[in-house]
Amino acid sequence: MEQAARQDVTGSLTSVRAPWAALVVDDDAGVRQSLRLCLEAAGARVLGVATGRAALDALDRGHFDVVFLDLWLGADAGMDLLPEVLLRQPDVGVIVVTAYASIESAVNAIRRGAVDYVPKPFTPDQIRLAAHRVVEAQRLRRRLAELREELDESGEPAFFESRSPIFLRFMQTTARAAASDAVLLLRGESGTGKNVLARWIRANSPRAEAPFITVNCPVLSGDLMTSALFGHRKGAFTGAVADVAGKVQEAENGTLLLDEVGDLTADAQARLLRFLNDRTYERLGEARERQADVRLIAATNRDLEAEVRNGRLREDLFYRLNVLTLTLPAFRERPEDVLLFAHHYLSIFSQKQRRHGLRFSSAAEQAMQRHAWPGNLRELRNAVERAVILGPRDLIDVGDLGLSAVGEDGEGAVHAAHVGDLVSIEALEREHIARVVAKAPSLEAAARILGIDATTLQRKRKRYGLA
Repeated sequence: MEQAARQDVTGSLTSVRAPWAALVVDDDAGVRQSLRLCLEAAGARVLGVATGRAALDALDRGHFDVVFLDLWLGADAGMDLLPEVLLRQPDVGVIVVTAYASIESAVNAIRRGAVDYVPKPFTPDQIRLAAHRVVEAQRLRRRLAELREELDESGEPAFFESRSPIFLRFMQTTARAAASDAVLLLRGESGTGKNVLARWIRANSPRAEAPFITVNCPVLSGDLMTSALFGHRKGAFTGAVADVAGKVQEAENGTLLLDEVGDLTADAQARLLRFLNDRTYERLGEARERQADVRLIAATNRDLEAEVRNGRLREDLFYRLNVLTLTLPAFRERPEDVLLFAHHYLSIFSQKQRRHGLRFSSAAEQAMQRHAWPGNLRELRNAVERAVILGPRDLIDVGDLGLSAVGEDGEGAVHAAHVGDLVSIEALEREHIARVVAKAPSLEAAARILGIDATTLQRKRKRYGLA
């Protein structure tokens, strides 16, 4: 019975995340060895140190999930070290271990930031259970944050069903790429779902239970971009009022997605190249070398070869990123999926708007199948959402989707407005705004492309039924 319970404890901890890292801080070599054996049996990578200074150096060099901290380190109080530990790695779980156990010291440890308290002598199961609680709580917090981020981005779950032979073959290749640990470059037009695919790859990889961290490169510039990736020390640049760990450290043992990698600054490119070469990096304003175990996924809709020729992207970085490349098919290349996704989006948005019983007319379905969808899935999603919100009837027709006929040929095919057609300026403007918004990464970016401010863009979208 006892052996079965011990195996259950060890197995449950190993399944939480492998590998995970523990730092043991104790001046007794025998205790360090005992803790090491307990934790390594549960799948942890363990580093043992005898002094507070050595512990802080270790925390500066690498990331840890759990710190086992002795209450007394020779003449030094381990409790005084606790705030410094949390300052360097705020997400770490500190478990105080002591032979001088008392209610007062336990309460004091918790007040100062410890998450648990284990008296000496301890059993292996006590150590493993304490570590399990910390690592599992961290995993759940990360998963909750990721789910919130996914809902903030799109508001609906990912959808990977397909009837397209092209896309099904693509996903077979993607599954093989997900199983590897190589650098992965996702290419494809805006709106094809590169971010969603990156999450699918992570979920089907050996790092599925580890962190998934995203860096949106276009919204960062200068020191902010380098700091976001690799962190900085207090005072490294104007506005750096505190130490920041950086996304690379946050992604330890997990997956780091660089969205629109072609927008990286020159300094960030140089630092990323070094990291890809030997997995080492330095924070801004700091000379100490750090290491991280991270799988990198880069995504872009740009022609990176042209970026290299124009001098905006380092050639050596391009070759380091271009190890495994997956190019998402444009939506027009998978016409079999148009109605599949249209009905998927209709189901989602009709529930959100509490408009049950909505359906597409046959003319609307024909129009969707004939439309080229230059904005890919994002354009279709926006069109269906707009139709659900603004459509006056339960039957969604062509005009509700923003595909209203400017002219029809003898077979009834619906055409969008093109330059040179016998149409009004307003029809051309509406079509141009719809296409730019569908392709741009954000409304702010679309406004910059159109040469208008965001308020004007929003007003025009409402005017043309595009909001």
